[in-house]
Amino acid sequence: MKRILLFALLLAACQEEVVQNTDPLPMTPETLGHFCQMNVLEHEGPKGQVHLDGLPGAPLFFSQVSDLVTYLRLPEQTNQVLAIYVSDMGAEGATWDEPGASNWTDARAATYVVGSDATGGMGAPELVPFADPVRAKAFATLHGGTLMPLDAIPDSAITPVATGASGEDDYSERLKSLAGGTEG
Repeated sequence: MKRILLFALLLAACQEEVVQNTDPLPMTPETLGHFCQMNVLEHEGPKGQVHLDGLPGAPLFFSQVSDLVTYLRLPEQTNQVLAIYVSDMGAEGATWDEPGASNWTDARAATYVVGSDATGGMGAPELVPFADPVRAKAFATLHGGTLMPLDAIPDSAITPVATGASGEDDYSERLKSLAGGTEG
């Protein structure tokens, strides 16, 4: 019995706890958006990436920040989020056409311009993240919008443009359908 206990203690002492790397990864020509499965570099505007527990070295990338926020709020998203990054649109050299492949900032610490005239790759209003609130304010002065942190962004700011034949926003119904709530 003592040998078994000693062996178990030795085995436990030899096991190293592997910590998942959650450093932001640069975008490459092979980086695909989670929702659209298209190359994220082919879309204009800011991007995002989410690191989930259990997916080491393979964050989910998003072609638009509004897509990232939508993903985080989906009821189906139950994985533990370890890190969230967004393009810093105030970084040196960042433009709307080329926001930069590696100028990431912590999404939870960023300041977002919500409700500006900026549109994402699909023509819908886009959230514009900045690491520096002063640069966010300067952007809002030129393009309109309100400054707010990630957790204050209202759902109405990320709701996709209506696609139903009636012209009404059927986003809620489509979301319920995906969640198995109703037929859509």
